[in-house]
Amino acid sequence: MRFNPPAHQYIDRDSARVATERLIADPFINRLYARSKEDPSLLFKAVTSLRMSAILGFLNFDLPLPGRQQATRNRIRSMGIDISECLDDPMALDTPRKLFERKIRYWQCRPMPECENRIVSPADARMIAGSFDQNDSLFLKEKFFSFEELLGKDKPPWLRAFENGDFAIFRLTPDKYHYNHLPVSGRVIDIYEISGRCHSCNPGAVVSMVTPFSKNRRVVTIIDTDVPGGSGIGLVAMIEIVAMMIGDILQCYSTHGYDDPLDIAPDMFLERGCPKSLYRPGSSVDVLIFQPHRMVFADDILANMRRRDVTSRYTLHFQSPLVETDVRVRSEIGRNAHS
Repeated sequence: MRFNPPAHQYIDRDSARVATERLIADPFINRLYARSKEDPSLLFKAVTSLRMSAILGFLNFDLPLPGRQQATRNRIRSMGIDISECLDDPMALDTPRKLFERKIRYWQCRPMPECENRIVSPADARMIAGSFDQNDSLFLKEKFFSFEELLGKDKPPWLRAFENGDFAIFRLTPDKYHYNHLPVSGRVIDIYEISGRCHSCNPGAVVSMVTPFSKNRRVVTIIDTDVPGGSGIGLVAMIEIVAMMIGDILQCYSTHGYDDPLDIAPDMFLERGCPKSLYRPGSSVDVLIFQPHRMVFADDILANMRRRDVTSRYTLHFQSPLVETDVRVRSEIGRNAHS
């Protein structure tokens, strides 16, 4: 019997129009995850393993494109990449990996609000927001991730700090620009890696599996923004999560373009809007967590989430509107609650 999962739509923030996402290998991914709920197969365990994810990443992203120049043009066109943004010569992007890891002139094509207490998107991604507070209208039962598992059950100071706080999820699709940028300015007080698997971030797979994002390998960075030059919104957790075919998360902080990249370490001061890290290829997810009552999300993102005229797989699962907004890296997604 043929498997036909429902369409998944989102709101394009720039145009405010409804768009339908073309999900890669969608029927296979949804069939795989639907069957895994009752009896995880050897295939399922293999596909979501770090080793298999690296192999799939190599096959899909590292093999040279045949007939390179024409193949490069075709892939750029099919992925919808705006070549005018690219820092390097587009014809030099002659493998899928080079296209995936492309650099852009973000200082020109991804403008950022000047006011320091504005929170900006860490990525070109599709975003939803939520709250851990059961009394908040944005409260979501734990489905995308387990709060304790996501931050690490052995990290009680951070579990206490972010209890009843707010969060935002940013889903990066394979066609996106895959550098992560800083959403806030502040001082790093902790950074650590949590091991895990490589579950798909396909919306159908996410709603089929219990808390997949907190089961994947991830890097957690805790930033104190209540310091001189900081954004003044308390502690912020930035969590970079691998997904299917992602081979690595490379920390590469730079204050001028992509020059002289640095690894992230405690006590470093990080500037909002600067590149922080790079996903190596596939699809991936960023999660931001904020302390309670320290920030508010942008009105248009909250309004989009509640639209009933959009076909979202999250809406179908939660049986209430939950729609993503396609946002650009360094664009405003929230602000200090008291500004």
